[in-house]
Amino acid sequence: MNMNWIAIGDINDIPLRGARCVRTPNGKIAVFRTAENEVFAIEDHCPHKGGPLSQGIVHGTAVTCPLHNWVISLETGKALGADEGEVRTIPIRNDNGALFVALESLSLAAAE
Repeated sequence: MNMNWIAIGDINDIPLRGARCVRTPNGKIAVFRTAENEVFAIEDHCPHKGGPLSQGIVHGTAVTCPLHNWVISLETGKALGADEGEVRTIPIRNDNGALFVALESLSLAAAE
């Protein structure tokens, strides 16, 4: 499948262990930067009650939802621990600090 990579900004726009919210035609996604400078993109709503994951606390490769403390893996989108549920992960690329997300996957995901 051919990915349509869309530029969303620079890695330095996101603080270490922080996130930023990106609006797309298919909803909001949260782009996270870990303490190790890894970047991940997932849907910006917790599978529990729809909390804004982009406002959560990043630790390792997970984020804790600010509403009810659910922990979501940034790598898989799955809830960790005893909680069940998941959010979609979005392919993201880091080209020397320039960040790109693949929007094809979003439109496919919205059609499911």
